[in-house]
Amino acid sequence: MSYSLAVDIGGTFTDIVLRNSDGSLTVDKTLTTHEDLLSGFFGGVHSVLRKAGVSAQAVDGVVVHATTVVTNALIERKGPPTALVVTEGFRDVLAIRNEHRYDMYDPQIEFPEPLVPDSLTFGLKERTLADGTVVTEPAAEDIAELAQTLRASGAKAVAICFLNSFANPANEAAVAAELGRQLNDMFICTSSDVAPQIREYPRASTATVNAYTMPISQPYLRRLSEQLRTEGFGNTPLIMLSSGGVVGAETAGRNPVRMIESGPAAGALAACHYAEILGIDRLMSFDMGGTTAKACLIENRTPLVTGLFEVDRRYRFKEGSGLPVTVPSIDLIEIGAGGGSIAHVDGLGLLKVGPESAGSNPGPACYGRGGTGATVTDADLMLGLIDADNFLGGEMKLDRAATEGALTALADKLGGTAVQAARGIYRVVTEAMASAARSHATDRGVDYRGLPLFAFGGAGPLHACGVAELLQSSSVIVPPQSSVLSAFGTLVTPVRLDLVRSDLMRLDTVDWDRVGRIVADLEKEGRSALAEAGCAPSDVRVAVGADMRYTGQQNEVTVMFDVDPRDSRDVAAIAEQFAQTYRVLYGMNPSHVPAEIVTWRITVQGPAIRFHPAGKPASEPGKPKNFRPVHAWADGQSVPVYERRDLAVGQTVAGPAIIEERETTTAIPPGWVATIDPMGCIVATTAPQARA
Repeated sequence: MSYSLAVDIGGTFTDIVLRNSDGSLTVDKTLTTHEDLLSGFFGGVHSVLRKAGVSAQAVDGVVVHATTVVTNALIERKGPPTALVVTEGFRDVLAIRNEHRYDMYDPQIEFPEPLVPDSLTFGLKERTLADGTVVTEPAAEDIAELAQTLRASGAKAVAICFLNSFANPANEAAVAAELGRQLNDMFICTSSDVAPQIREYPRASTATVNAYTMPISQPYLRRLSEQLRTEGFGNTPLIMLSSGGVVGAETAGRNPVRMIESGPAAGALAACHYAEILGIDRLMSFDMGGTTAKACLIENRTPLVTGLFEVDRRYRFKEGSGLPVTVPSIDLIEIGAGGGSIAHVDGLGLLKVGPESAGSNPGPACYGRGGTGATVTDADLMLGLIDADNFLGGEMKLDRAATEGALTALADKLGGTAVQAARGIYRVVTEAMASAARSHATDRGVDYRGLPLFAFGGAGPLHACGVAELLQSSSVIVPPQSSVLSAFGTLVTPVRLDLVRSDLMRLDTVDWDRVGRIVADLEKEGRSALAEAGCAPSDVRVAVGADMRYTGQQNEVTVMFDVDPRDSRDVAAIAEQFAQTYRVLYGMNPSHVPAEIVTWRITVQGPAIRFHPAGKPASEPGKPKNFRPVHAWADGQSVPVYERRDLAVGQTVAGPAIIEERETTTAIPPGWVATIDPMGCIVATTAPQARA
């Protein structure tokens, strides 16, 4: 037997999956220990090894990790003092941002404070032109003076972002090398290494985020590697990236900005994996955990990928209110609507849910750990959707009295009962998630109506059918081990790295020799990272794409080419593929305007991971283990409760019904029918008249 291990640290729970070579899974779910993430990591790992009856030495396959350590450091501002070195005259780059107001009519819009204060931002005399020509090299005496200033400032990390360094990184590299020589204990990051792309503010923001989190991520990942080695695990860990690939811990430690959305990305990749197995070309993944809910569009069994996303959004997860990061990432919409999201009454007397979350400590009121706010999980408990005595298989008893107290206090403000308040929370959070999914799809030119909803996460299966109804979808798929699917996703994700480099050029006058050098450099970097992760050179696959636009436009469209353009050099084929992608998004093409390439992209990927079924459903149809009153759809309905492990392939369960398993619960509303498919998935469907 061969075993592989995956650990996904979320905002509320840490999920652990131990996978046997025969496809069987042993899983566990523990509360995240934010004060020391590795404590929860190894606590969960030891628990799952005990359940499986194996030792650490038996885990001879991969150990893959998705983590919130970078996200937490940014949101909670836990990073050490960090400096920024820019071209002289551009010290306000982080404060000015891009001068974009994400809400033109709100005078009170909020932005996160820059990670680097004005007192730690330094200008250096140097200049590189837009074509890469260096007209002013930084003087040695200026660098020496800067080193002394940085030493006295108390900064532990420094980001270097010079004007036009994406076109020529020579000045950044020279300053970084000299600072590294004089300040050998300083974490140093250059924008040309982490984000060699056009546009000064996003590049400076990305470099700053990376530098700010390096002093946290590198020691964390090295401690992780060392403890795994000490406990007898045979392989060094692989780290999940936002783009949906995995790389070695050292590569990830140098580029923590690539890890920000690692957990959600793993979930989206798991959804793609099941889309392939089930033969579904298009679906929407719906991941609802304890802190947030995420949705991702899967087209042609592949997730959409974006080159720009935001972290630490300060205004209700609204786009434009966070710190921009220009690294490849799975294109997700994320809102503060998880099981721990706290309900409140706003100034107009309206019920609102989130984005504030109770997290794992103190957690929802029902956890009995000191939480007092009514959360989504409290509402689910009050409505009878979850069982207070069967949470995590009964290992974590829920406090019904605390839930009733929190919901009664909320209901008093609304002028109703605790059950009515709980039903309101359930409906509000369901509508919020559906609304976010609608806007996410519409902004990308995708018709979301009728797309199957692939539901997972600790709270996803509870709310999926309600969200599907609002999205006009007639099908919900809940895979086996859905609560820990993001951790499972890391085990079916190939080793992969996405890299980019800007080089503005007109498509009709492309210098193919120059393109060849750019893409070859990116490919070399990617192959080196995959070799560190243990991928054989013969197993590496390379895909090339570009960010393109029509001349005069501000924003680009990403196109991944069907064939390597270095080989074909077919300008007409590239133009047609760009035109098709543009037409899908905007419905038309300014075909008389020349196209241009802004940024080259490359994906370097290892072999696909072989799939084995996760487990076998029961051989005979199961019966309800009991009935309990549920108030979600009507007052006091007596609803049958099934154990998921007792359900057989082909068995149907008509709603209303509850299907329980240790880590999550699936709710089947009235008008829906659930069927167990040959893969063990719960497939819930509804007739059009039921949706109407």
